[in-house]
Order: sequence, then structure tokens, then C-alpha cells
Amino acid sequence: MSGKILHLVARLLNRVLVGNARIALLRSRGVKIGDNCMIFNADFSTEPYLITIGNHVAVSNGVRFITHDGAVWIYRDEFPDLDVFGKIVIGNNTVIGMNAIILPNTVIGDNCIVAAGAVVKGKFGNGSLIMGNPAKKIMDTNLQKRMYLMSPSKFNLKQLSDKQKKKVLTERFKIGE
Repeated sequence: MSGKILHLVARLLNRVLVGNARIALLRSRGVKIGDNCMIFNADFSTEPYLITIGNHVAVSNGVRFITHDGAVWIYRDEFPDLDVFGKIVIGNNTVIGMNAIILPNTVIGDNCIVAAGAVVKGKFGNGSLIMGNPAKKIMDTNLQKRMYLMSPSKFNLKQLSDKQKKKVLTERFKIGE
């Protein structure tokens, strides 16, 4: 029983204390971050003060926010002081998948999903499912929601313990047979 409690406490600390400490550090560096955000290990570039993140945003591991264009390097001999910068704005209720790259001068609207590995530049309106390299709007998130709700892989397991969840999933996907 004590192992289970320790596991739950560790998960809570990772979500609450580590997450809040990470957000506090990012805010101290100038990132504007709304309420109820979840930010995992992500890179916020050398100009974090050019990044704005709305409310209820999830930023997954490996996401990179790039606020400058390092390609000006090839013009450095001709223009030694040339630098190019751009803001990044992420709307409310948005998810950014693992290892996505958000480039300068990008605006992502409210209620968006950015797929894992997407390389995003430009303006994307509210309710966009954004995928690819270069990233494009694939569909509206309302359609994605309907697809999730009809998916044979849909589960309601949030209230289960890890052990119970493992049992349900291994049976469903026939693992270990």
C-alpha cells in the first residue's frame, strides 16, 4: 500500500510542483503563460520574452520554440549585424505534440492541436488540427473530436489505477497471449 501512495505522491509532485516551478521559471525569463497550463521539457529559445501562451495549453516533451532565424549566418560577412526575430503566440485550449517545432512569426489559434513532429510557421486559425513539415491545417478539431468519440481505441480509464489500466489495455490489445 505504501508503494502505491508513494507512486501517487510522486506523480502529483511531478505534475504540480515541478510543473508550477517550471512555469514560474519560464515566466521569470519573460514567457507570457496563461492559467492552467501543463508544460513539459521544452526549449524556449534565446528570446523567451517573444513567446505568449494562452490558458489551458499543454506543451509536450521536446517542443522547440524558435524566435530567431539563424540562417542569417550565411549573410554575416556582408551584413555583420543582421538578425531576424519573430513572436510566437499560442491560443487558449491548445495542445502541442512531442517534438513539434514552432518557428518565428507563428500564431496558433484557440482550440488547436499541433501534431507530434510538426514544423509550424505562419498563422493558423481557431480549431485547426496542424500536422506535417511544413505544417498545414489538416482538418477542424471538431471533426477530430468526432473521430476520437467514434474510435474503437477510445477508453474511459482516467479513474483506474495503473494496474487496472494495464489489465484493461493488455486484454483489449491481446498483449501477452
